[in-house]
Amino acid sequence: MNPRVFLSAMWLGLFAASLGAVVPVGAQEPPEFEQFEEEFGDVSESTQPVHTFDPLRGYNRFMFQFNDRFYFWLAKPLARGYGFLVPKAGRVAIRRGFHNLGFPLRFVNCLLQIKFGKAGVELGRFAVNSTVGLGGLLDPAEAWLDWNRPGEEDFGQTLGFYGLGDGFPIVLPILGSTNLRDGVGMAPNFLLSPVYYVADFETNFAVTAGGEFNYVSLHIGEYETIKKDALDPYAFIRDAYKQNRDQKIRE
Repeated sequence: MNPRVFLSAMWLGLFAASLGAVVPVGAQEPPEFEQFEEEFGDVSESTQPVHTFDPLRGYNRFMFQFNDRFYFWLAKPLARGYGFLVPKAGRVAIRRGFHNLGFPLRFVNCLLQIKFGKAGVELGRFAVNSTVGLGGLLDPAEAWLDWNRPGEEDFGQTLGFYGLGDGFPIVLPILGSTNLRDGVGMAPNFLLSPVYYVADFETNFAVTAGGEFNYVSLHIGEYETIKKDALDPYAFIRDAYKQNRDQKIRE
């Protein structure tokens, strides 16, 4: 294993994961930003009081502050530089391509949750966008056939669908906000990545981190807005995450 390659990929992945997990969005976005909205939902709907069992509150608040500083001191400057070098249209196309690669995860979890209609749309979109859409860089399935993205699905949602509670909130170093159930679901989520089976560890890590890095470069400034407007950013993001995950499980 080349240490320089590994360290470069590691830092890229840490940066990407931090912003992707920490920043919720409430503003309406174009279709290529739907995953971001689907993770955290509408900010206006997330401001209702939520009674959350949070036994790790002290640790979580400490880790939230750690991730906050990581964002401002490292993630944001790097993302600004990347955004300056790569035009937005190119970053949006790259984001579409990585979304297309996430087809196995969404498709399998649609089947496990008996959402056969969504599974069919996912399959059709993948077939069209992987061919005519140049590997997903374009989205002719939506533009020509009106097959819109049906929404994100993962193993955390599947576990919730079968009645497993979320446990309690956990803020992971760099990875940000999650809960016990969704944390357990991270392992099978990772195993359904196509890159995992066609590349060595270093390449897999670098490609995955690069995709997330590209994604978060499209959302600079949103975390600042949440932090400025929320009386308690930690509690706001924690409760918004829980509300949205509960809603997705009910759908």
